[in-house]
Amino acid sequence: MPKLLLVDDEESVRYSFRRVFQEGDVEVLTAGTAAEALKAIRKHLPDVIVLDLQLPDRNGLDLFGEIHAAEPKRPVIFITAHGTTDTAIEAMKTGAFDYLVKPVDFERLSQLLGRAFEAARLMNVPSVLPTEDAGDRIIGRSLVMQEMSKTIGRIAPQDVNVLILGESGTGKELVARAIYQHSRRASKPFLAINCASIPESLLESELFGHEQGAFTGANRRRIGKFEQCDGGTLFLDEIGDLSAGVQAKLLRVLQDQRFERVGGNESVQTQVRVLAATNRDLGQLVASDRFRKDLYYRLNAVTIKLPALRERKEDIAELAHYFLFRFDREMSSDYRAISPETLELFQQYDWPGNVRELQGVVKSAMLAGSGHLLLPEFLPDHFLIGSAPATQDSDRDIRGDLEELIESCVRESEGRAHEQVVAAVERALFRRALLHTHGNMTQASELLGLSRATLRLKMRALGLSIDKIPTEGTAPEQG
Repeated sequence: MPKLLLVDDEESVRYSFRRVFQEGDVEVLTAGTAAEALKAIRKHLPDVIVLDLQLPDRNGLDLFGEIHAAEPKRPVIFITAHGTTDTAIEAMKTGAFDYLVKPVDFERLSQLLGRAFEAARLMNVPSVLPTEDAGDRIIGRSLVMQEMSKTIGRIAPQDVNVLILGESGTGKELVARAIYQHSRRASKPFLAINCASIPESLLESELFGHEQGAFTGANRRRIGKFEQCDGGTLFLDEIGDLSAGVQAKLLRVLQDQRFERVGGNESVQTQVRVLAATNRDLGQLVASDRFRKDLYYRLNAVTIKLPALRERKEDIAELAHYFLFRFDREMSSDYRAISPETLELFQQYDWPGNVRELQGVVKSAMLAGSGHLLLPEFLPDHFLIGSAPATQDSDRDIRGDLEELIESCVRESEGRAHEQVVAAVERALFRRALLHTHGNMTQASELLGLSRATLRLKMRALGLSIDKIPTEGTAPEQG
């Protein structure tokens, strides 16, 4: 559970914080003075601090300076009275995460805290893709992952921009964190922003900030990510979705390390290392004039291409067990291993969602099952059936007289006659049952006198896919 420390001398504010956030999934700690705050920080190690600028025993800005010098990765959010916003802005320039004006808008604060907790996680949770020199465990021992880890080790200490390419779910953010954690900027902030998740009209303000009155709703000056992250590392995910205007402004920052806030004329100096990522083909976007060629060359001083999971299947078992043991600790379950049959299914699957999909499948299977062993019947239906590969005999079916089928199998199938006859009969039986129940797996299993899990596994072994069985216009059951 993430920990939040509120430092404010007003009891009403401390009470409101406890009432709003304590019932959620955040542990709320409070302090009324600077001395109490320092004691709470040493004892409880909060993830995020909300700090009032006016404290009875010390100036909040001085306290922030001491906290930031000792723990520069801990996000600090200021709350301030109307007359001291300039002081709060100056504090943000030296490393504060953000600030709010009293009276506190708790809905907005809740959103801000979500970003702050995520920033704390990104800066402090160890990456599982460190360099080999660090002596830490590498998740994935395939040759391609070993080479990628060596590349991370070589470029992390070099103060160059990096372009990270790969399909969705391959772990681009993970690589960005590994580069950051092994760089010379590791003691400075690390902030991440998904360029595709923020409306185009707001993205420029999010990155570069804005002045008061710059547009409707801009009732105060906002410090953007480039200014907040001065001296640190900024991870721009989905960089291929930037608009032309934001691309031009980003190019200037990369060239000159200077920019203007939206609606402002003051030139702001910054020193930020940019790590950019995308699952799109930037070369193709450049060729079609949808991405600036000069920005593309600025971003990819070094390029890291992450392999899809289907391209490194030798890593699947290790990754699956890593997720099993990680979720086992989180869920306090009793799982100890993954059955060989389950691992075989994992190897046969193409994993269109890559490592992220593998993580989700392992977790959902753990929630669906019980015991010490992760068994095939715990896996989701769509995983077992919807992507079943065709078997060698998948086209063989009962196309006429049963005797003719048996005669054919006996004559042509040396040592496999029984297996092929049973498979052909079961394939036809399952098709007919699912056609009769309009694709409803539960009804079909009841009709056949089999458990739902057994029917799924048998269909998987026979190469039958429920989405390829006609159901007379009725959508098949997938859950």
